[in-house]
Amino acid sequence: MAPPKKYPDELRSRAVRLYRESDPRPVIRRLAEQLGVHHEALRNWIRQDEADRGERGDRPTSTESEELRRLRRENAELKRANEILRTASAFFAAELDPTRRRS
Repeated sequence: MAPPKKYPDELRSRAVRLYRESDPRPVIRRLAEQLGVHHEALRNWIRQDEADRGERGDRPTSTESEELRRLRRENAELKRANEILRTASAFFAAELDPTRRRS
């Protein structure tokens, strides 16, 4: 289970909106102090918003990140299932082997 978010989504969206609508653009550190958030958190929110808008190519969008998380979970689940099937297959193959001596 993921840990709870330190900052509510409303604060995140408000902070990014304030940054984008300000003219000239404020210094991130100063805006973060005014909002009571860590400046690196605000910087990351702004970068993610830019990626979601298609303004940045160096980060995946929120949708892509969520899909990647979902696929990784699914992949791990399938690997566990395969391991269980592999173990069961080996067990039943040994049980059904006619050349195996029974004690």
